[in-house]
Amino acid sequence: MAKKTTPSKKTSVKKPVKKRTTGQKIFRFFWLMFLWFNIISFSVVLLFKFIPVPFTPLMGIRAMEHKKDNKEMTCSHEWVPIEEISLNLQKAVIASEDGRFLEHWGFDFEAMQKAYKNNSKGKKLKGGSTISQQTAKNVFLWQGRSYVRKALEAYYTVLIEVIWGKKRIMEVYLNSIEMGDGVYGAEAAAKHWYRKDAASLTRYEAAGIAAILPSPRKYKASNSSSYINRRKARISKEIGYVKLDY
Repeated sequence: MAKKTTPSKKTSVKKPVKKRTTGQKIFRFFWLMFLWFNIISFSVVLLFKFIPVPFTPLMGIRAMEHKKDNKEMTCSHEWVPIEEISLNLQKAVIASEDGRFLEHWGFDFEAMQKAYKNNSKGKKLKGGSTISQQTAKNVFLWQGRSYVRKALEAYYTVLIEVIWGKKRIMEVYLNSIEMGDGVYGAEAAAKHWYRKDAASLTRYEAAGIAAILPSPRKYKASNSSSYINRRKARISKEIGYVKLDY
């Protein structure tokens, strides 16, 4: 009688695991870094659309500078909603810092080109940075002029323009920027310079704060120099031509 043959079991052959090359590992590392940076930065920008910005890198830098110079580490900062900030100040910073704020999408290329031409001729002129760019720099980045920082500034500028919109950008800007030595934001500045709240600023007082923004630790918004008084007069006049339409 013939014996039944049982089919032999197939032996499974393990495929050799391909090891990643050094180049692939480096690519994967940077790809993950890029991915996580985008996720985290997007999340933070989205979060700050709804909650006040409690602290900025510049506040920390200034505090360390004060400590280094054996000065008192002061940081006067009080967040208020934009409805509690005088329209005069909102218009004043547009007149002073970014006349096309409500028209552009974060970048004023005409102003940037003009600044570049004048700087190349050796003339001193304020940079072409918009209010949106200044907000992105103050809230998310460090001070400096490196290409890396400028690239990140452009990235965050696009994000806040898309996610926040003009009204929120103005609100964060007026609550975060330096308006005196250790003074940050409209409410703290109004109390520091004029002993009143930000909602009560007159046109001329608002022009005084806007006039010192290029160098807020060098100039004074009240008891000002003749140079700042001339800037105040010009800005105060231009406030009347600014129309807010957020």
